[in-house]
Amino acid sequence: MKATKILFPTDFSHTGDAAMQLATVLARDTGATLLIVHAEEPPTAYGGGELYYGMPEPATDELRKMLHQLEPTDPAVPYEHRLITGDPAHAIVRLAKDEAVDMIVMGTHGRSGLSRMLMGSVAEAIVRRAECPVLTYKQPAKKAATV
Repeated sequence: MKATKILFPTDFSHTGDAAMQLATVLARDTGATLLIVHAEEPPTAYGGGELYYGMPEPATDELRKMLHQLEPTDPAVPYEHRLITGDPAHAIVRLAKDEAVDMIVMGTHGRSGLSRMLMGSVAEAIVRRAECPVLTYKQPAKKAATV
């Protein structure tokens, strides 16, 4: 596969760490630029972010700083950062289309039950709406200690 641009959306959680490694490898192996993106939700989307994250949302300048601290795991991979605003799934799908990305690579929290019903699944919405391939990565659950 030859790619020119791979989009990596992040919510700054640890579930994205392994997905970033995967996105970096794919970008390196296909010769693509990695587009590292965070979608800032409008303040009213989830009551100012407190319901969704359990804490107040960081200010835009802080989000931008956090975003620029994320880099591909291979320093040879070219990358760009984008801070976008809007409903995460819609904003990411729109950016993917506008930028003509070849693939989206993202981590997923793997929520289920009430948590998924209340917050929805950004990854699922992106998979359903994106016009390009979407690769989701769910970190495996920690193995139970053996007796």
